[in-house]
Amino acid sequence: MAQLSRNIRHSPQSGVSHTNHNLLLLCLTHIGQYLRRLRERSLGRFLLSLSMFTKNSLIILISTLTFISSVYANDKIDRDTETAIPRTKNLYGIGVAILPKTSGSDEFRTIALPIINGNFGDRFYINALQAGVWLMNSDDQRLRFGVASQARFGWDADESKLTRGMNDRDFTFDFGPTVRWQTDYGTFNAQWGFDVGGASNGQTVELQYIKSLIRGNEFKLNGIASTTWNNSKFNDYYFGVGTNETSPSRPAYSAGSGIEYRVGVNGSYTVAKDSYLLFGTFVTRLSDEQADSPIVETRMQPFAYLGYSIAY
Repeated sequence: MAQLSRNIRHSPQSGVSHTNHNLLLLCLTHIGQYLRRLRERSLGRFLLSLSMFTKNSLIILISTLTFISSVYANDKIDRDTETAIPRTKNLYGIGVAILPKTSGSDEFRTIALPIINGNFGDRFYINALQAGVWLMNSDDQRLRFGVASQARFGWDADESKLTRGMNDRDFTFDFGPTVRWQTDYGTFNAQWGFDVGGASNGQTVELQYIKSLIRGNEFKLNGIASTTWNNSKFNDYYFGVGTNETSPSRPAYSAGSGIEYRVGVNGSYTVAKDSYLLFGTFVTRLSDEQADSPIVETRMQPFAYLGYSIAY
């Protein structure tokens, strides 16, 4: 934070006025204070303090992020990192995905997935299993605020030996506010999701960073890193063991809130005019609260997909 403020203070090209400079420093001070609170407290207490953020402080934060975006970014959206899957046109197709059979399983299942990666009127969008609408944005549209919904897979308990005899976990949807900030160094996304499908009734907060690694005409590759906080209701639904689900080898388990980490890549390869192969692979490191569950076989959870799409 201090380095960023020094860079702005001494940059003759930035065109930062004295008022805007003071505004930015005030915002950076607020951000620094909350980062220290996050480091010193549990995430639950941090989110509680964040909900008590004053109206004036929130206005300062939004205004300053808009100001930073206009100062440090050009006036064009980076389409390659606009979504996690690099694209230059709207894409429609079908693919297959490989993912763990159940929460923490070391066995895998294969499912068919529709592939839709589109931007409609530069306001509505669909990105794989996520769909949303932008409600507010900066003049250059590199800082945007909106709402989004994302599908979340459940699992069949009979698919794994450690979950056999338990209740199935249902397919559901998350919904909540989202923010995207594009910079010259990559794209930052944040989403606060609430289970509106009634499966876990839980909440998640995800912070994501997308960086373009290869920007070829035929081959594009994005690197993605993210961290997700899941509250206790979410973790207990997907990783907990109810008192009615116990067995001699599976004790009851109540999972608290925790933070998981994910890294991976998404790519596209042009096979013909307006025809693309899409692919991606990720690995998720489960939180301690998830990994300690008696139904978890491995902490590192991989995911991969391959698909074919046509551009319109």
